[in-house]
Amino acid sequence: EVQLVESGGGLVQPGGSLRLSCAASGFTFDDYAMSWVRQAPGKGLEWVSTINTIGGNTYYADSVKGRFTISRDNAKNTLYLQMNNLKSEDTAVYFCAKDLNGGLDYWGKGTLVTVSS
Repeated sequence: EVQLVESGGGLVQPGGSLRLSCAASGFTFDDYAMSWVRQAPGKGLEWVSTINTIGGNTYYADSVKGRFTISRDNAKNTLYLQMNNLKSEDTAVYFCAKDLNGGLDYWGKGTLVTVSS
């Protein structure tokens, strides 16, 4: 059974940092690209970032480029999202998701990030 479990969310002040983690199990982690997607309160889903299987290629939404860094540790079956210089508009539930042929076939339950003073 595929499982994706996010952690690391919380309350942070504007300008602060957080690192999200996503523990993966039930599939061969290093065979798949992985993504982060977020959903702000009352809004739709927004793709944030994607990383390829070995971490050599990363992609970011313009809204987070230069502030967020996606990475993965294939030995630990874990995906990360380092978020720096957080803004109030980054407040959202953050989901990690497994890629399949350009789509996202499995999602975690999400972790809430609140950026507020």
